[in-house]
Amino acid sequence: MSDEVLYDQQVIGFLEEIWGDGFLSPGGADEVRRVLQGITISGKLVIDIGCGSGACAILLAKEYGADRVIGIDVEKPVCDAAINRVKADGASEKVTIRLVEPGPLPFTNGEVDVVFSKDSIIHIPDKETMALDAFRILKPGGQFAASDWLISHDNDPSPQMADYIKAEGLDFAMASPGRYENAMKKAGFVDIELVNRNSWYANEAEKELQWLKGSNRSELQARHGKDFIDHQVEIWSKLVAVLKTGEHCPHHIRARKPF
Repeated sequence: MSDEVLYDQQVIGFLEEIWGDGFLSPGGADEVRRVLQGITISGKLVIDIGCGSGACAILLAKEYGADRVIGIDVEKPVCDAAINRVKADGASEKVTIRLVEPGPLPFTNGEVDVVFSKDSIIHIPDKETMALDAFRILKPGGQFAASDWLISHDNDPSPQMADYIKAEGLDFAMASPGRYENAMKKAGFVDIELVNRNSWYANEAEKELQWLKGSNRSELQARHGKDFIDHQVEIWSKLVAVLKTGEHCPHHIRARKPF
């Protein structure tokens, strides 16, 4: 386990202010629902890769009727936040949160009905191994449903994109849609579907930036500190720019393991 914490309590609290309690990625519950279009959850065992502070796992259990949801993450602060949220929501019978080491998914072959992830696979550099491992743990007929932050090409990031990634200060490992699709095909998945969400998030990110810069900025600074909010404004300004060029292109990725 790395000693460096990327998502501490301050970052968790700030992101939840933007995206909703328990959500650490764009769109909150509505975007999760879009990711899950056409995916059967009811009565299933679902793994939530990079569960963050727990709202996605609770949604899968309570709204979609999953029999059991196991949320996994590599960072203790988000796991602690997720555990507390699950308890407070009365979802402990169906939702379990596990702190795990980076590496192979800690499940047996053919154990899982659905592999879900919301904007977390960006932290996994090797998409090919990820796809193989997701395929391994799924039952025949099992489904993969994720959203992730992608880059539009297989070349080095443009200077503008590199500047944005540097500003984020996170271990972003973006892959192209083509690389994702090839990784899923080589792993054995079928019915592979990639949906580009760039135009949606370009619009949303602009709204988020204006919220950060707007009339409540002094209140945000009082809660989080001026330097922190100034840095977030810098990040979002660079984020909006690379979304507008299309180089940053969030996608939904859905696929199925054959019977």
